[in-house]
Amino acid sequence: MTQTFMAQEIAEIPASVAACLSNNAEAQAALAETLRAFDPQLVITVARGSSDHAASYFKYACEIVTGIPVASVGPSIASVYATPLRLPRTMSLSISQSGQSPDIVAMTRSARSSGAIAVALTNNPESDLARESNHCLPLHCGPERSVAATKSFVTSVVAGLALLATWRDDQALAKALSALPDACENALECDWSALSDRLVRAPALYVLGRGAGYAIASEVALKFKETSAIHAEAYSAAEVMHGPAALVERGFPVLGLICEDAAQEGFSATTQRLKAQGADVFATAPVPGVIELPVAPPLHPLIDPLLRVVSFYAFIEALARRRGLQPDTPRHLRKITETV
Repeated sequence: MTQTFMAQEIAEIPASVAACLSNNAEAQAALAETLRAFDPQLVITVARGSSDHAASYFKYACEIVTGIPVASVGPSIASVYATPLRLPRTMSLSISQSGQSPDIVAMTRSARSSGAIAVALTNNPESDLARESNHCLPLHCGPERSVAATKSFVTSVVAGLALLATWRDDQALAKALSALPDACENALECDWSALSDRLVRAPALYVLGRGAGYAIASEVALKFKETSAIHAEAYSAAEVMHGPAALVERGFPVLGLICEDAAQEGFSATTQRLKAQGADVFATAPVPGVIELPVAPPLHPLIDPLLRVVSFYAFIEALARRRGLQPDTPRHLRKITETV
């Protein structure tokens, strides 16, 4: 059987991560020096789709590492409503695989004209987005032909984490990032077939996360929808009991993306409560009574959620084919979506 583009690109994740880390070192150091001098008091992110999930990941990591609040800004504020924002002492971080969407470019241009330092993470350093930004950190992940973003999502997160490590001189994070390519190889070998057996005919499920893991839950839910036609909803494990749990009954599937961090104990308790309601719960950590999915050995609390999505990508590509779908070309979708 011919390998899908999506499978090929998932297999390229470890090499893409290594390329992103090594090729951006000089530009990253220059940007970090600029940020230390500028001392931003606010960070805004500009993105859509999987790139917005990478931005959400950066939000949690940035707030934890720097204490600087991070807010997602709707691109339509500039592209549709033409409203300039007041952005003194602000860093604007725009993330786009193609760098071509007019609304992302417009919001980036507006942020820069309003006083922000505009930073772009894109796989196309010659794009309009890169040209409209003060600084560009290319993803260096090579062409991505499958509609569903995989290696570009991972490298977007990695570029953001590497910037934080350099900017704040976080040696523990930098050391963990250097080990990430090999850890991604391990993550690709994790067998989630137990979850595949449960979801091969499932119409819906919940995906839960906390912190940066919630950003991963959002990305996972999107991939369930676009590649496998499963109605997946992402929730924070802190929010799911505030209403959504009312829909959980016997046999309802739940995926808990638990990591070894400060939220683990409470997150595990939530999965047990959903299990008690009758849910079929799968988790990426040991929880009594819950089916455990294998994961790569932990590296760092801000990196471990990313390893979960690498394992998930290998799983979801296989699940899509098992459900009789073509993961490279999801129905009604295109690789580059240009919105205004």
